[in-house]
Amino acid sequence: MKSPSAILLISCPDRRGIVAAVTKFILDHDGNIIDLEQYVDSAANAFFMRLEWSLDGFRVPREKIAEAFAPTGREFDMTSALFFSDVRSRMAVFVTRESHCLFDILGRVESREWDVEIPLIISNREDLRPAAERFGIPFHVFPKTAENKARQEKCEIELLAKHRVDLVVLARYMQIVGGDLVAQYLNRIINIHHSFLPAFAGAKPYHAAYERGVKIIGATSHYVTEDLDEGPIIEQDIVRVSHRESVEELIRRGKDVEKIVLARAVAAHIEHRVLAYRNRTVVFA
Repeated sequence: MKSPSAILLISCPDRRGIVAAVTKFILDHDGNIIDLEQYVDSAANAFFMRLEWSLDGFRVPREKIAEAFAPTGREFDMTSALFFSDVRSRMAVFVTRESHCLFDILGRVESREWDVEIPLIISNREDLRPAAERFGIPFHVFPKTAENKARQEKCEIELLAKHRVDLVVLARYMQIVGGDLVAQYLNRIINIHHSFLPAFAGAKPYHAAYERGVKIIGATSHYVTEDLDEGPIIEQDIVRVSHRESVEELIRRGKDVEKIVLARAVAAHIEHRVLAYRNRTVVFA
């Protein structure tokens, strides 16, 4: 089995000596660096780093690493987050009617492509309960109206906390997520939607796009903020289409690209390769 590793995500004002100080911390405690990536946003004078090192032989117990690194962090005014490769993410999936993203997620978890746990699926409708039951995952329904939305969302937040969920994935969840849930899971709610916005909004964007003769269709996956569909983008992709495709074919191809883009975004997050800042993201390879 692969030995466990620690992963450190860092952002701070750019200046000389950051890489030297961080790698010296690892070296001074007999650590072996597995991977190191960095990026400097010159316009913002901002430095970003993802550092992974083996815990085999590392002389600082994992529960003491954050404390031991704190002086280095203070010296460079760092914001940092520490993760461990053997700690599995606990992911809740929110759905409504469409199943393509949900089944793709469940297949990746079932095949162990992703080392995550899905303790529950939440929906505002009953439609996808059979899918959850097929995989043995508890399915919770919270119907939403204008009158009960705040109360229902409070119940959802309590349920997520009870199950120690650390990531929420909106797998074609056709509800606007409220501010309280966004605040509880800042940069930990991932959404997927087609990339026709804002040109083709509404209930039938593919039909509208077909009427305009679009030549590309695509999808965008992003972190959720209180500004609808305007959160930091994690992943995007497109496929080319032509006049030969019917509306039904556009929809099928659109679903395919949605699945792929959402999967890439979720993978980047659970592998701790994403840093969000200024409504943008740095996504390390």
